[in-house]
Amino acid sequence: MDYDYSELQVFLVEPSKTQQHIISNFLKEVGIVNIICCAKGEEVFEKFVVADPDLVISAMYLPDMTGCDLVNQLRQDDYDMAFMLISSETNLSSLEPIKQAGAVAILPKPFTLEALKIGLSATIEYLYPEHIELEHLDVEDVAVLLVDDSPFALKYISRTLKELGVENITEVNDGQEAIEMLGESFFDLVITDYNMPGVNGLQLTEYIRDESEQKSTPVIMITSEGSSSKLEAIKHVGVSAILNKPFEVSSMRNLIASLLN
Repeated sequence: MDYDYSELQVFLVEPSKTQQHIISNFLKEVGIVNIICCAKGEEVFEKFVVADPDLVISAMYLPDMTGCDLVNQLRQDDYDMAFMLISSETNLSSLEPIKQAGAVAILPKPFTLEALKIGLSATIEYLYPEHIELEHLDVEDVAVLLVDDSPFALKYISRTLKELGVENITEVNDGQEAIEMLGESFFDLVITDYNMPGVNGLQLTEYIRDESEQKSTPVIMITSEGSSSKLEAIKHVGVSAILNKPFEVSSMRNLIASLLN
């Protein structure tokens, strides 16, 4: 779908003038003209005085911090604009904090115009999501158990669900807490991370399917796990769907609608 990006305000955080020029030209090619360039992370917060960005696009390595530090500081300070990383970094452990904090996209260097359009499409979905349409339920009545050990991920996913119309959300920090909550309340849907200390998402799903009183409750696993063997194990324990980090808001909406309809 084609979008009109001309109204988007973008902060581009990139220490290289050459890269600033290249990325700015890509943005202008899709119609984005409101671009403020920053060479350091701290400049982003200084620029908030003059503009309120819809999207922050950042490199991974800045003179004063990393892209991870920047998105974490934004989320800690309750800034919920969309965040996109453009980086040549391929180390999964380095990218993991970006995924946990809720990036709309992670683009490689060099990236293609098509990849940028996909990231911008995810940005629009994040900023202007459509409510979930359910056949037999009011979406605001759907009870969701959200499980993640990352406070940033909890915050990001919870915000996404609320924007989609879900209001009844119970947040817990690990699988053991989730098991305790399942013994106390009924849930229409469980959304869980995979990698968690103690009881992980795999073990939690096994408990739901084999031991709980809510065996048929749909379970969405949100994960950045890249191991094919681990992903195969997740499928075998009865998870209803797997959503990769970073995920598009439309993917979350469509999955929930499909499972609950």
